[in-house]
Amino acid sequence: MAENEYFYIEEGEMDAYLFHEGTFYRAYEFMGAHPYKKGRKKGHRFTVWAPRAREVFLVGDFNQWDSVSLPMKRIGTSGLWQIIITTAEEYDKYKYRIIAEDGEVLMKADPFGFHMDTRPLTDSKIFDIKGYQWNDREWMKKRGKKLYTRPISIYEVNLLSWRQKEGNIQFSYIELARELVKYVKKMGFTHIEFMPLSEHPLDASWGYQITGYYAPTSRFGTPKDLMFLIDQCHQNDIGVIMDWVPAHFCKDDYGLARFDGTYLFESLDKAKAENEQWGTLNFDYTKPEVFSFLISNAMYWHDYYHIDGLRMDAVAYMLYLDFGGKDIRNSFGGRENLEAIEFIKRLNSVVFKHYPDTMMIAEESTAWPKVSHPVDEGGLGFNFKWNMGWMNDILKYMALDPIYRKDHHGALTFSMMYAFSENFILPFSHDEVVHGKKSMVEKMPGSYEQKFANLRLLYQYMFAHPGKKLLFMGNEIAQFLEWREYESIEWQLLDLEPHKLMQKFVSDLNGLYRDETTLYELDTTYDGFQWIDHSNSQESIISFERLDKAGERLICIFNFTPVPRPAYPIGVLEEGTYRTVLTSDHKRYGGSTERVKRYKAKPESFHGRDLSIRIDLPPLAAIYLKLDRKPQNEHKTGGNNYD
Repeated sequence: MAENEYFYIEEGEMDAYLFHEGTFYRAYEFMGAHPYKKGRKKGHRFTVWAPRAREVFLVGDFNQWDSVSLPMKRIGTSGLWQIIITTAEEYDKYKYRIIAEDGEVLMKADPFGFHMDTRPLTDSKIFDIKGYQWNDREWMKKRGKKLYTRPISIYEVNLLSWRQKEGNIQFSYIELARELVKYVKKMGFTHIEFMPLSEHPLDASWGYQITGYYAPTSRFGTPKDLMFLIDQCHQNDIGVIMDWVPAHFCKDDYGLARFDGTYLFESLDKAKAENEQWGTLNFDYTKPEVFSFLISNAMYWHDYYHIDGLRMDAVAYMLYLDFGGKDIRNSFGGRENLEAIEFIKRLNSVVFKHYPDTMMIAEESTAWPKVSHPVDEGGLGFNFKWNMGWMNDILKYMALDPIYRKDHHGALTFSMMYAFSENFILPFSHDEVVHGKKSMVEKMPGSYEQKFANLRLLYQYMFAHPGKKLLFMGNEIAQFLEWREYESIEWQLLDLEPHKLMQKFVSDLNGLYRDETTLYELDTTYDGFQWIDHSNSQESIISFERLDKAGERLICIFNFTPVPRPAYPIGVLEEGTYRTVLTSDHKRYGGSTERVKRYKAKPESFHGRDLSIRIDLPPLAAIYLKLDRKPQNEHKTGGNNYD
């Protein structure tokens, strides 16, 4: 390559300064590969962080992968290297050839690369990230309005295995923009949560071990194809949340690991760097450059992909130095990872400053206080947190033979002690249907019919419980197999009546949830919840009310045994007739109730209330009731009109 086919520029020192200071929150506008034009000079500019490298060379399709013809130059005295070449074109493949201090030669993909080759190939690709024409203005205007007081029902998806074509061929982003969006809209979910979309080498890692933080996986198409998918979601009033992994990264030799021949993105202290639990390397939050890299990445997904939220993986692992089982202490002798805590607070502060309408969700499994509280109020700065305690308690409870449930009644009631301490999301995620944990329906005890009855009961209880909702794909059709990332979920089960009816039940449950203000308007305050009876452990029955801002009440009753309870008393506050809004035991969902009844309040005292109704409570069933305030021919709630 002739010398005039590349050149250097005397600029970028301020960008380098901000990057090294840890305050360059849109570092992707400078780092990586970008089209460059200044006066008569134009080409593509490449910038990479390799502070301890002896030399760095750019290699790629544009120079036939010659190892020495494109030497990069340091920007001043910084740890950044740069070159501008005139012969590169979009989709050209490239890497950085780094000569370490000890002479070791490393071939590295671009940490800030916007596109990568499809696994098992590992090269970065030049890609112009700008220029996609979005058509989601209406969605973007309204997406953050009343975020805490509106229904949020999330469908968690692994794109590789949601649905496949014949021969186990996956759908593309473009095909998913039609098939997945159509399905999610039909089912009534408000959001899709994608398991990590960033480039990763191993399908079995599910995307949680990343090599390209700025490159959406090329398994399904180009970056702009993904933008089209998200755009289609937004045009259909579906929000998009992405799993995001700022805790650790994989060790593949072309990725971030030992990037310049030394521990760069990871700690120089091997005890802190090594993540034996997942066979990965932990990010080092003592380094300002790691702040710039990761916070910029969160901003990037918002800026260029219009992401509506990030669900941060493994927050507990980040918060505690000893969470992985190591005996590591901070400078004060405590267990807390002080630098990671500072990173989390800074991250959330920066993101919400620019995107106050987004969702920053913590997957955090401990009792760390104020996870979803603002930083200036002593919190970590997220605005939602997965309720892992509730999820573990209720799944253990539901797995019990109903004869033993009376001895574990607290698993039903304890969550109300802390239900409003955080802004919770109730998750039945992918983690609960893998690794021998069984699928959701297989967790349920009893006969074939009882398994389905238990699962409908569980879902109706989940939607009544305070907190936003999340179901993993396949949960809505009662898939019997555990989830396997290499094959489609069992859509063929919809040829069988119980699975088809379960899908109908989840769809109706979503529809009711979106229409019934009592189930979401006061989701984050005790004003929206009131116990009727939490003490009937012997019969494993609980009842409570959900309230909306206008004071309307939805009575929620749950029978966790296979014993029918005819004429079961429920205390009520108002005179009148109470009608069934939804029952999991209805025949249309596979239950036994063919025609539901109305219940007139009588002056009989129960549950500390002067009035009561006596209902026929089916076995393993949930019932929602409301005071009838309309003429009989006007009933309509969530499409579930039983009259």
